[in-house]
Amino acid sequence: MPTGNTRSRRSSNNAREIDLISRTWRQCVLLDFPRSYPNCPVADSTIPSPVSLHDLRLGDALALLKHGGTVDSLVSPQESSIEYLQGVIDGLCELSLKDPLTGLANRRQFHTVLERGIEVVARSGESALLLMLDIDHFKKVNDTHGHQAGDQVLQAIAKCLEGCVRPMDTVARYGGEEFAVVLPNCQVSFGAAVAERIRRAVEALPISISPLVTLHVTVSMGGAYAPEWVRSTTTLWTERADLQLYRAKSEGRNRVCLDHQQVISVSAEEKNMLFGHLALGDPAWIEAVNGDSTHSAAQKVNP
Repeated sequence: MPTGNTRSRRSSNNAREIDLISRTWRQCVLLDFPRSYPNCPVADSTIPSPVSLHDLRLGDALALLKHGGTVDSLVSPQESSIEYLQGVIDGLCELSLKDPLTGLANRRQFHTVLERGIEVVARSGESALLLMLDIDHFKKVNDTHGHQAGDQVLQAIAKCLEGCVRPMDTVARYGGEEFAVVLPNCQVSFGAAVAERIRRAVEALPISISPLVTLHVTVSMGGAYAPEWVRSTTTLWTERADLQLYRAKSEGRNRVCLDHQQVISVSAEEKNMLFGHLALGDPAWIEAVNGDSTHSAAQKVNP
């Protein structure tokens, strides 16, 4: 049976452990916690700043931001250390989603946008088009004029693509000389016209790689619509667009090939059963469903 001295030592040890845990917890509080939860006791102004900027090795992070051209937008650390660190974090997150050469969305961001588009199409039946583009004979550009000229061509094509689409669309560098364009809310009747406009813009684009040399390149393009009312996958959607890109190349390059929209019939009752719970408080959706039901009933009465 423990003696009084033993109990006293245990009590003292427990007190020290509790104090150590308390101090450690305070030091590990998130940097933004006091601002996010001003009424929490942890946000008491008597608690010292959990992290000192002098203790952080930010050299590599700041070098990346400087290379990306965003370091000048940071708040001065003398003004607010928390806002300064938040700016560094936000800047690094932004860089992680961009292709460093062209400034377009990178492959990671491309897949995120595709997943979001699939969700929208599955819930609303809204048309969405994915275009995959490949620069024709790009290897010849690198072999003849060098890789720096090839980089200039990629940058020029990227800028041209951004000028051909809407702000809501996403242009990404998929890899190498391949690009992707995600066009949400793109009706089937407009898809071919948009793709052809992009192809013609690239074909007519003069790319100056030196004072004496101007290049012209073309692109082959394949596209596919996301199936409506179906939760597809980014892999399947990309594969369908890739098949059309391969077809465009095999048929002579510098052309557009689009997959036909996969029409899936879904009644108004099925839409309501599948997605009605997602639209609570959304009169526009409810009205659309009711409108479909009324239209279907009218067709049954007047075939």
